[in-house]
Amino acid sequence: MRHVIALDVGGTGMKAALAGADGELLHQARRPTGRARGPEAVVEGILDFAAELRAHGERHFGEPSAAAGVAVPGIVDPERGLAVYAANLGWRDVPLRDLLAARLGGVPVALGHDVRTGGLAEGRVGAGRGADRFLFVPLGTGIAGAIGIDGRVEAGAHGFAGEIGHVVVRPGGAPCPCGQRGCLERYASAAAVSEAWAAACGDPEADAADCAKAVLSGDPNAVRVWRTAVDALADGLVTALTLLDPRTLIIGGGLAEAGETLFTPLRDAVRRRVTFQKLPEIVPAALGDTAGCLGAGLLAWDLLTSTDRTEESA
Repeated sequence: MRHVIALDVGGTGMKAALAGADGELLHQARRPTGRARGPEAVVEGILDFAAELRAHGERHFGEPSAAAGVAVPGIVDPERGLAVYAANLGWRDVPLRDLLAARLGGVPVALGHDVRTGGLAEGRVGAGRGADRFLFVPLGTGIAGAIGIDGRVEAGAHGFAGEIGHVVVRPGGAPCPCGQRGCLERYASAAAVSEAWAAACGDPEADAADCAKAVLSGDPNAVRVWRTAVDALADGLVTALTLLDPRTLIIGGGLAEAGETLFTPLRDAVRRRVTFQKLPEIVPAALGDTAGCLGAGLLAWDLLTSTDRTEESA
């Protein structure tokens, strides 16, 4: 059975799969990145993991993997196949595409940014299926974004497109590690809500999920913290939809796990802010933590499709 390798590399762990042509995950596996052992060990772990997946595919599906796709965090140069920079993994200018191709016997390898790769999957086979324009916004430790256009995700001229978390929504507000003040992710990320709720309730271990539960129980401090986050998020999203005019707005990440505790007030807040703009459908992400693997598999299949077309026209 023809299949591809899909790897999703995170700050602490790696998710991997063998993916069929229809996007089905035929085999899944996980392991830690081993970042405590240093950036070179992380890269070697990725290569070893990919080689093990290739061997598994040969044993169970009768042929080696036809291609590979890998999603990584940080700054990525997909054209040159470089993992340019990732603070949490400690690497700079790693030629990951070439290293993987060499370890996998010369098969084509696609390299992608983790959020954009997850957005690609959400747009094609997840919550944005059928939408010609979508924006995928995961609310996690920070806030990123993936701009979907006709089945692909726009990286921008320098690979920085979609960084909605660094749209300033509160000028002069809380300092952000990026160097600005008042960035969206300082108010509406899961990490920001966790920090605000821990301070409000006096429990340093409290997190955003605890805040959402307290909102449901009517705790006024929780309602205040939650409303602050929702208002900031709505301001950032209206800026984005004014610029991009998406048909579907997909919200994912840890904060989205609050379900309608988030989506009901968020839809209302966005609706109150739009004037001439068309209100997009605002929906929760559908693929959970498999989005990165699914997207990496799609990148690999896209490589094969373009290769097949080139051979047919030759």
